Amino acid sequence: MAIDLTKGQRIEIKGLSKVGVGLGWDPNEGTGFDFDLDASAFMLGSNGEIPEQDFFVFYGNQKSKDGAVESSGDDVTGGNSDGDDETLTVDLSKVDLRIQDIIITVTIHEYEARRQNFGQVRNSFIRVYNAQTNEEIAKYELDEDFSVETAVEFGRLYKRGNEWKFEAMGIGYKGGLEYFCNKYAKKFM
Repeated sequence: MAIDLTKGQRIEIKGLSKVGVGLGWDPNEGTGFDFDLDASAFMLGSNGEIPEQDFFVFYGNQKSKDGAVESSGDDVTGGNSDGDDETLTVDLSKVDLRIQDIIITVTIHEYEARRQNFGQVRNSFIRVYNAQTNEEIAKYELDEDFSVETAVEFGRLYKRGNEWKFEAMGIGYKGGLEYFCNKYAKKFM
């Protein structure tokens, strides 16, 4: 049975080599534009930054250098499914030894031009599941009222010793994908 996570809650990812991280959302009606939310992964070393540019997985680079993280691609509307709109698949057995954290972010594409924010998005969630059996392990529903935020750190996979864990984060920011690139990949900007 899946665990319903709360902000800040952590769980162990025991015995799994392939983990799916599914993200879903529904746009509010009547905003005039489609909501193009983008899921990205920043694979961080011990210094809190990506060690190389190809450890940033997003719609423009759908697979990490080590082959451990792969994106399902870009769902430009969020209204195409009843479940996950975008998925990141993580093969924990392939993660480069330099990587300690994998931060999962969601940003709103063209948020300024479209005048959009997370206050106009409903039913947003992140779920962690066994990518080999599709069994859901945990789900974190973003219940917070992000009225002006346009970028969210949804969760992170992190390594402690030889074990991988997941933390539900739910931290909102003003800015887009560039904000996270400046935070985690500044030497490549």
